[in-house]
Amino acid sequence: MNYSQSTLLLLIVLLGCSKNTPAPESINYRQEMRNFVQEISNYAHKSNSSFVVIPQNGIELISENGEADGSLNADYLAAINGVGQEDLFYGYNNDDEATPVADRTYLTDFLKRLVDEQKKVLVTDYCSTPLKIDDSYAQNRTSQFVSFAAPSRELDVVPTYPAMPAEVNQNNITNLSQARNFLYLINPASFTDVNSYLAALQATDYDVLLIDAFFKNNILTPNQVNSLKQKTNGGTRLVIAYMSIGEAEDYRYYWQADWKTGNPDFLKTVNPDWPGNYKVAYWDNAWKSVIYGNENAYLDKLLAAGFDGAYLDIIEGFEYFESLQ
Repeated sequence: MNYSQSTLLLLIVLLGCSKNTPAPESINYRQEMRNFVQEISNYAHKSNSSFVVIPQNGIELISENGEADGSLNADYLAAINGVGQEDLFYGYNNDDEATPVADRTYLTDFLKRLVDEQKKVLVTDYCSTPLKIDDSYAQNRTSQFVSFAAPSRELDVVPTYPAMPAEVNQNNITNLSQARNFLYLINPASFTDVNSYLAALQATDYDVLLIDAFFKNNILTPNQVNSLKQKTNGGTRLVIAYMSIGEAEDYRYYWQADWKTGNPDFLKTVNPDWPGNYKVAYWDNAWKSVIYGNENAYLDKLLAAGFDGAYLDIIEGFEYFESLQ
């Protein structure tokens, strides 16, 4: 049987596509990320109905058309308790530098709509100068956002300034809507051992701890997680674990020795800004099984350890794939 060149090309394309994976040109990358977040939320709530889900960045997903004045996506908003946003007032171009007004305004227009919807907005600004730290907290407070001024982009320290968390309180924090401050510390490499790490966290009065679930490749135990759930002033707080869902990290427990770009199929390319991080086809079922749905999956480990929620990173992963179109 003879085939034309165009027919052969079509056959090659069709044979190269998995039955469960749509052809690239048919993928709505934004909706696939929404779907992923919603699946994570639905799965977690089957085990813990109060489990907190907070996507970071990728704020355009809250509206149907990706515009600040567009119709809100009801299913996505129902799946999340709030959002995280980096660099709103400081750090967009450089740390300790004010974010350009145009970029700040663009993001704020989205974030204020979430405040109106009773969703908590957690802002991380990257600034280390006391005057700028004070300004960051003041501007976020005016906008009704809860904020954290991170003195290091590495997110590896408990800040020494201010001496006490902004809006410090003795309240029992049982859900995200009650939070008035938070600590974002996901790189514990500077701590010599897990006990010193836990002690540093325990000695704070933040309403929410956003931390990595692991210390030197070992996930925190349920007892260790539980030991973090009380502030020094007596109030209870939430302990929420970081989880990257838009990139794979080669230092995580799930990484296998033979993995590389293209193997498995969902590993697409190295992130040049963060060595060891790989863009993933987050709509691929094989990647989703790394994140949730079995006892070895990341989310399942968080649930078993007793974390109160998950802070989902690289939500804006859809931007990379849209840029290839």
